[in-house]
Parts: sequence; structure tokens; C-alpha cells
Amino acid sequence: MKNALVINNLYAQTIDGKEILRGVSLTIKIKEKHVLMGPNGGGKSTLAQVLMGHPGYVITKGTIFLDGVDITRISVDKKAKLGLFLGFQYPVEVPGVNFASFLRMAFQEKKSVSLKIFKQNMQKNAKQLGLREDMTERSLNEGFSGGEKKKAEILQMSILKPRYVVLDEPDSGLDVDALQYIAHQVESLNYSFGLLLITHYQRILKYLKPDFVHVLVKGKIVQTGNASLASLIEEKGYNFLFQK
Repeated sequence: MKNALVINNLYAQTIDGKEILRGVSLTIKIKEKHVLMGPNGGGKSTLAQVLMGHPGYVITKGTIFLDGVDITRISVDKKAKLGLFLGFQYPVEVPGVNFASFLRMAFQEKKSVSLKIFKQNMQKNAKQLGLREDMTERSLNEGFSGGEKKKAEILQMSILKPRYVVLDEPDSGLDVDALQYIAHQVESLNYSFGLLLITHYQRILKYLKPDFVHVLVKGKIVQTGNASLASLIEEKGYNFLFQK
């Protein structure tokens, strides 16, 4: 399917054989915002990592198609070049790698622009996220606070303009101001990509309105609805989904 990220009956396990995903199917179209919720240990972060090709997991069944291209078992760099982006739950520090240089190198894999134009675009997006001017001149994520690391992930997304974005708990550990910055930036850019946002909490959904909310339990999507489903989960927890 063109203009869609299609996950079909996906099963995956850790490299030591523990099955985590048990038949996940999901279609994310361009411009759609999907939210994935669920109890701890249900497989939410595993799904994000499996989609991107983390070597700690093995796909045992199912397929992943991006704009009609089978990306189930291709390398991480090829997935990125095709337009898949993962924002990490815990972004790592990369000492010695200049943030601005890293961004420009990644951007030039897609399009060549002058250094001046690139810097102007980068500074504009950094300002919208509330990042200090000196942040992009430092090593990637080194010495950044938790909120700054999450903003740096969104800045990468803003610059690279991927086709499909997976954000793994971008709201964890953020204060209200940082949460608003991130949600508004994602919302403003969503005209051009499909979004899968993984979260435990409804609070980010006050600023970023989803088209679909899915609940993942024990490796399976057990419920799909709209934003009101997230409100019910916030009020009643997950047990109400299994009550007759």
C-alpha cells in the first residue's frame, strides 16, 4: 500500500527466544496520528525497536511494508533512507560527535543544501522547540537534561522530515513546558508524515490529538478506538477492557 506503513501479523522474540510480539497488525497512513498505550511489559517499546531493526530482536513471522516496499528484514540505515524514524525512549549521549554536524550529515543523505541554508533551518527549528542556541554546537546529547534530549530527538525529526515517525514515550520525564513544546512541534509537522506515538499517559494528548488509540497487552493489540479510549484508560485503568 502506498502512503502507508503496514504492519501485518508481526511476531517477534528476543535473541534468547522469549516471544514478545504475538501477531501485531497496524496500518499507519500519511497524516494519521496513532497512539499506542498499554501496561508495562506489553511490548510497546519492543514494537518500536523491531520496526527499526534492533539486533536484540528476531522477527519470526509477519511483514512490515513502507510505501509498498518490504522492509521486514532490511538494515537500519536502509529503513531510515526510505523514511522511517525512531525517537528513542532513552536517547544516548554520543561524546565527540557534534550535534549540528551529525544533523547535516544525515540530512545530506536525502538532499544537498548549502551550509548557510541548513544552519538557518536548524536554528529556526531549535528555537521553536525552546533549545538554547549553543545546544547544536555541543556533542550529541552530551550533558543534556532528559527534556533536552527529547527535544533533540524532535529537532532531528523536524530537520530530516521522515515519512513515518515512531516516538517511544517522548513525554516521559518532561515538565509541562517541555511537553507542550514537543507536542506542538509534532502537531505542526504532522501534515507530512504518519505518526505512531507510544505513551503511558494521557497528558500529551491534551496537546496532540490522535486519530486512533490502540492498546497493546501481552504482545497483541486488544482494543482500538479514538481519543476517548485514552480518557477511559486514564480514569479506569486497563482492567475495564477485559470486564464483561
